[in-house]
Amino acid sequence: MDDKAITMSMLVADNLVKTFPNPDGGEKRAVDGLSFTVDRGQIYGLLGPNGAGKTTTLRMLSGLMTPTSGTATLAGFDVGRDPMEVKRVLGFLTANTGLYQRLSPRELLIYFGQLYGMAVQEAGARADHLIEWLRIGEFSHLRCGALSTGQKQRVNIARALVPDPPILIMDEPTLGLDVLSNRVILEFIKRERDGGKTIILSTHYLDEAEDMCDKIGLLHDGQLVAEGDLASLRGLAGEQRLSNIFLKLIHADEMVGAITG
Repeated sequence: MDDKAITMSMLVADNLVKTFPNPDGGEKRAVDGLSFTVDRGQIYGLLGPNGAGKTTTLRMLSGLMTPTSGTATLAGFDVGRDPMEVKRVLGFLTANTGLYQRLSPRELLIYFGQLYGMAVQEAGARADHLIEWLRIGEFSHLRCGALSTGQKQRVNIARALVPDPPILIMDEPTLGLDVLSNRVILEFIKRERDGGKTIILSTHYLDEAEDMCDKIGLLHDGQLVAEGDLASLRGLAGEQRLSNIFLKLIHADEMVGAITG
């Protein structure tokens, strides 16, 4: 990878590989030599079908999974060598992140603020700011176990933002949400980008990706088949819609023909 690109980027994945053993004694390459960079103030869409390697990649970037080979750095910190520093600069959100069911959203945010070393008063002020920003106020006093899916996801986002990290990884952040919660979360992501945060967004909702992402990486069978902004991908594939672009670039028609023929 180009050294100049690496020094300018907030997040760098360099030749990441992850293999898993198969029952027959072989191995499956879930991620196969994946390299990309994300700059400050940029939303990078990591897109692909189920089994493409997206979640495995995000877990390696966050330090939740160790790569078989390759490296990743966030804000200059190596995920393998500096895991605690990486945790300080990263907010990681998934669609199924758990909450403490007996705590209210405000109690939970204050608790996590204290885990990050904040005094109680500082954690309370941060919690109140996030509650207002993400429109949590009307249910901030309820137990998390009583919240709807969309309400829980807003609390999850607030939890990830307690330390105000410069990098956000968002894995299917709008999965299963109602229209209002979906809009709140997408507006929040754009605001965070405009404020200078570095964001990786993984989603199956390709219309969202078209609207949100400054740069897109199309992942298939653990490999990056194409990368660029939407205009360059349209030019590469000769298609307008992102779904058609992806199908064209992975030669989906040939695969379907081989199966049905």
